[in-house]
Parts: sequence; structure tokens; C-alpha cells
Amino acid sequence: MIQIIATDIDGTLLDEHRSLSTETLNAFKKVAHLPVILISARMPQAMYYLQELLNRSEMPVICYNGALIKDQDEVIYSTTIEYALLEQLAQIAVNHNLHVSIYRDDEWFVPALDFWAQREINNTRVQPIVQEVSDTLEYFKHTREKGGAHKVMFMGDEVAMNLAFAKAESLPSSLHLYRSKNTYTEISPVSISKKTALELVLQSKFPKVVIENVVAFGDNYNDVEMIDAVGYGVAVSNARDAVKKVARFETAHHKEHGVALWIEKYVK
Repeated sequence: MIQIIATDIDGTLLDEHRSLSTETLNAFKKVAHLPVILISARMPQAMYYLQELLNRSEMPVICYNGALIKDQDEVIYSTTIEYALLEQLAQIAVNHNLHVSIYRDDEWFVPALDFWAQREINNTRVQPIVQEVSDTLEYFKHTREKGGAHKVMFMGDEVAMNLAFAKAESLPSSLHLYRSKNTYTEISPVSISKKTALELVLQSKFPKVVIENVVAFGDNYNDVEMIDAVGYGVAVSNARDAVKKVARFETAHHKEHGVALWIEKYVK
């Protein structure tokens, strides 16, 4: 018995236009009785408009791969990258001429509105705060009571990214580095995952729901633990092999409304 739907966003739920297709919206309307948890590397603001379209604005969101969990204005869980490590990561990016985005809750800082920032604006519909990296670090230094960064993202040339990744990987093990694309590295606290975040949401907001009655959709390495843990783990056809290996089901490509097709077939 499926009690909750949890789904990744990019590469899973969205179509080729990075939007929710008519097919997907119609499928979720037919299961209006079920809670839907969006779970992503995105920041909260980049998820709220999708909740509205799905008519699930009252649901918690799992952001930054689990580093931040919010239920509207309530913070259910938050863990961040400490300032000293944030400073080192920013320097690595600068030294390798990479774009570095720094995130905390609904704050997104970029050094310039370059190709990479514009790409993320287009993908997420969020406008960043544009300022020098040194100014952003100074801001974090003087607002430590709010915590460090929920996520740091390097974007840029693949060869430079390889070098920067190796440098960042040599920093203390409290960091988790995730290569979402050859030109993207997402960095978050190592203590979190989509699986642990989903378990926290169930414990705090849905205590009568067991994880065996959750369906989760995903496509990438950061979805593997979650897909393996739930009762109904579903990989879209464009998913990494590691996701398909642990998934109980496989559905169509995200550009072919795979999530919608699976819901139409299996969820009553």
C-alpha cells in the first residue's frame, strides 16, 4: 500500500523543458489523496513553485540533498558546511577559475551573472545575490549564528573540475562531493543523504507511515540510498546504472513522463 510519493526533480520529474508536463500534472491530480515530498539538491525557493503546480504547498520539502528540511516556515532539520571549510572550498574554485555558487537556506550567492549562473537561473527560476566571493565569505563570517553553507557548487571546465575535485576531496571527511555532471560538483555535509532526510520527515510529520509504503523516484547517484530503502523504488530509464541496480521498478525516460506513467499504472 503506497502512502507517500517522494521524488527527485531534475532528470526525474521534469520534462525536456525543465517543467512539469500536462501528463505529470494530471497524474498527480489523480492521486490528490497522497502526500508528495519533493527531494532535491535544489534550494527551497527553487522547489516551492513546483509544489504549487502540484497542489502540494502544505508538504515539507527536502533541500540540498537533505542538508535542509523545511515545512513551510518551520525548519525540521539543518546542517551546514562550517566556515573554515567554506573558505577553503571557495579558494579552490577561484584557483581553478571555476564558478562557485554558495547556498544557505533561500540565499544563493554568485560572483557574477556568467554563463553558469544564467544556466541555473533558467533551470531553477531563482535570482541569485551577485557579489565578489570575498564579500560572500565576509558575510558568512559575520553571520555564523545562522550556520555555514548548506551547499557549495563548482561549475566550469571539465579538466579544471577534475583538479578542483581532487583538491576538495583531500579536505576533511565532513564533506560529501557529488559530481552531478562532468562540469558540476555539488558539495554538502557528509552526514546527510536523501534517505536519512526522508526518514526524518516520516518520523516528524508522518509517524504512521512506514518506509516500506513509500514510493520514491530518482535518476542519479544521490538517489541510490533512497531508492534502495523504500518499498517502491523506481528508476527512470535515463537513470544511472547504480540507481537501476537497486530499484524495484523501472519506468520511462523523464522526457517521456516516466513518473506520471508509473503513477497511472500502479497508484490507486
